[in-house]
Order: sequence, then C-alpha cells, then structure tokens
Amino acid sequence: MDEHALRQMSLEIVTEIKEWRRANPKATYVQIEDEVHKRMMQLEARLIEGAVEASPSREWGRGSGVEAALCPKCAVPLQARGQRKRILQGNGGESVTLDRMYGTCPKCGEGLFPPR
Repeated sequence: MDEHALRQMSLEIVTEIKEWRRANPKATYVQIEDEVHKRMMQLEARLIEGAVEASPSREWGRGSGVEAALCPKCAVPLQARGQRKRILQGNGGESVTLDRMYGTCPKCGEGLFPPR
C-alpha cells in the first residue's frame, strides 16, 4: 500500500471513529478504546505489509545477490521456487498478506518461507 493510500485509510479511520462516537454518545472509555483499537489494527496490518514488502532481503535466490536462507533441518541453502502469497495474523487479529519467495531444501525436500 503506497503512502497516499495509507493517508487515505487514516483519514477514513478518523471519520469512522467520529461517526461511531456520534452514534454511541454514552459509550464508556473502554468501549471507545476498543473501537479505536479495532480500526487501528487495520492500519497496522497495512503498514506491516508495506514494511515487509520494502525489505531487500525478501528477494533472495535466483541471481538476486542475496544469499539463500538455509534449511533449518539440513543447513543447506534453499532453492528458490518463486513468489507465493502468505497470509499471517497480526497481533491485533488482522490478516497480513505477504508476497514472499518460497524455498525448497534440495536435500530433505522441506518447503518453507524463510524468515527474512
């Protein structure tokens, strides 16, 4: 998500919170806090995606100049098998979608997304 889209999302969150507050004038502090937190976790997930996508180490293998990760079992370099989507769950419960290089161990056949 580009910076413009993140700014737009932030503005939408502020507007949604204001509208929610007008619709819930008797909300307690905890209810307000929960509502803000829920919406901020959406923004957090997009920020995490952007930060991961900007990492130069995510492009390992296939002539990228970045060393391949090692198999955690065999300690041999993984073979790059192309980009694949990986969906994780952030701390706030929001889904974080990452486009990462997938690798396979040439010795044991283990396939994984190396932690980079």
